[in-house]
Amino acid sequence: MAHPDVLSASSLRATVATFCHLLGRHAEAINRLNVYPVPDGDTGTNMARTLDAVVEELERAASDADATMGVCCAAIAHGSLMGARGNSGVILSQLLRGFTGVLAEAPSAGADPHTVAQALRVAAESAVRAVQRPAEGTILTVARDAADGAGTAAEAGGSLVDVLVAGRDAGRVSLARTPELLPVLADAGVVDAGGAGLLLLFDAALHVVAGDPLPEAPAGTDAVPGPLSSAGSAAPTGTDIASLRYEVMFLMHLADDRIDEFRSGWARIGDSIVVVGGEGLWNCHVHTLDVGAAIEVALDAGGRPHRIRVTDLFDEVAEEHAHREAELLGHRVGPRATSVLPAVACAVVAVASGDGLVDLFGQLGVQGVVAGGQTVNPSTAELLAAVEAVNAEQVVVLPNNKSIIPVAAQLDALTVRRVVVVPTTSMPEALAALVVYDPEADAEANAQQMAAAATTVVTGEVTQAVRDSASPAGPVTAGDWIGIVRGDGIAAVSGSLEGAAQALLDRLVTPDRELVTVLTGADATTANTEALVAWLVEHRPDVQVEVLRGGQPLYPYLFGVE
Repeated sequence: MAHPDVLSASSLRATVATFCHLLGRHAEAINRLNVYPVPDGDTGTNMARTLDAVVEELERAASDADATMGVCCAAIAHGSLMGARGNSGVILSQLLRGFTGVLAEAPSAGADPHTVAQALRVAAESAVRAVQRPAEGTILTVARDAADGAGTAAEAGGSLVDVLVAGRDAGRVSLARTPELLPVLADAGVVDAGGAGLLLLFDAALHVVAGDPLPEAPAGTDAVPGPLSSAGSAAPTGTDIASLRYEVMFLMHLADDRIDEFRSGWARIGDSIVVVGGEGLWNCHVHTLDVGAAIEVALDAGGRPHRIRVTDLFDEVAEEHAHREAELLGHRVGPRATSVLPAVACAVVAVASGDGLVDLFGQLGVQGVVAGGQTVNPSTAELLAAVEAVNAEQVVVLPNNKSIIPVAAQLDALTVRRVVVVPTTSMPEALAALVVYDPEADAEANAQQMAAAATTVVTGEVTQAVRDSASPAGPVTAGDWIGIVRGDGIAAVSGSLEGAAQALLDRLVTPDRELVTVLTGADATTANTEALVAWLVEHRPDVQVEVLRGGQPLYPYLFGVE
C-alpha cells in the first residue's frame, strides 16, 4: 500500500491524538524510570497531562473537516504552552512549539519529508534554548539525535516514512546510550524518562502515516486517565463520574450569548456540570480530570473566572467538600466566609499540597493558592488563572517544587501583570519566605527579600519508597521509609517511619540551627509526631520546635530547619 509523502493537517492532528493516547497508556512505565524511588507524579504523568491539554485545544480549534495546518499548529502550540506541567511538560511544550512553528509554514497539502526533518531539528534546538543548563543524556539529547537521523534520511532523498523511521531508530539508539552520558541514570539502572516518552511521538506518527502497530505498555503498569480512548476519540463520554478526580468551581464574568459555548466546552472535559446565573455573572461547577482545561474553556469563551476553588475528590472528605461549595456560593461558614480580596501593591500566588498548608499560606497573606506539589504539578493555565484572580498588578509566585519552577517562569510573558518567581523548592522554604513578605512593596523588592529568607532554611522530607533503588544512604527496598535532604538526595533509609524521620533530623539539625518546623502530612499520627518531638527535646535540647499541620499526601513529614 502506498504511503502519503506529506504530513497533512489531518495526519498531524491524528498523530498528536495518538501520541496523547500512547503517553496515557505508558505514563506509569515512564514514571518508573524516575531515578528516585519516591511516590511523586513524575515525567510520564506530566507529559501525558500536557498532551491532554493539547488535544483539548485541538478539539476546540477545529473539526477534522475544517482543520488547516495553520489552525492545527496554532492549537498545538497554545495548548502545550498553557497545559505544560512540570519540567518535562515544559520541555515537551518547547519541542512541540518548535516543531509546529516550521510546519505552520508548509503548503496547504502538507509538509514534505525535508520540512518534517527541519521541524524536528528546530524542535530540538528550541528545547535546548529553553533549558538554563542543558545536560547530555536527557530528552534533549534524544531529540537532537532523532532529528539528526531524520535529517540524514531526508538529505538522501528518503520518503516521509523513511524520515520518521530514521528519526525513531536514531532516537532509540540515543535513548539506550543515556546512562553512559548521565551517571545518575547508570546508578539507577534506567534510561532517561523524558526521552522514552518523546519516542512515542515517532511511534504515533508511523502508526498514522504507515499503519505501524502501536507499542504495548509494559505488563503491570496502569494507564493515566486522559481524554482519549484507545481509538483516539474524545472522552470523558462514558467515563465513570467517580473517576473524575477534581471538582472545579468559580464565579465567572461572561456574556450571556456565549454561555452555551462554555457549557459545550465543559461537556467535553467533565461531568456533574452546574452553571447558573445570568446578566454576565455565572456560578460554575464541574467534575473533571483536567483542572487546567476547565479554566481554559472559560478563558477561550471570553470569560473571566475568579474565586476559583479546586477540590481533590480522592482526598477530601465530604465535610470539606460541602464547606467549600457553601463558601463559593457566598454562604457564611464560620470564620472561613469569603470576602473580596483586598487590593495590595504585590500579591503572592503559591502552590500548596495540603489543606493545612493552604490555611497556613492564607494566614501569611497569600491571595492565590494552586493545588499541587510533589504529587501533582499544576499547569501553566492553572497558575495563570490564579495570577489573574489576585487583586494586585504585581505578583510573586512561590512554586515550592523544582519541577514547577519552569512552568511558573512562563507566566510573566502571558499576562499584563508583573510576575516574579521566587524559586522555592519546598513548602518550608515558602513559609520562611512569607515571613518577610510585604504586600505594599513591589514585586522585585519582595522577591529579593523572600528569596534570601528561603535560602536560610534547610529542608527535608520523609516518604515511603515505591521501588527498589540504590542510594548514598544504602540500598532501598520498596516499602522502606526514606529521608530526603532537599538538594542532596536520600540521606536515611529505615524500615520504620520513626527511624527514617529521626535519622533525617539527626542530619539536618546541626549545632548552628535554632528552629525546627515540622509540617505533618495526612498520614502522620499523633504518636509518631510526639515521638519525634521527644527525640528533638532529648537530642537537640537547644532548638525550638514548631509543629504545624500541613495535610500533604504521601509525605508524612516535611522539615524546615533554620
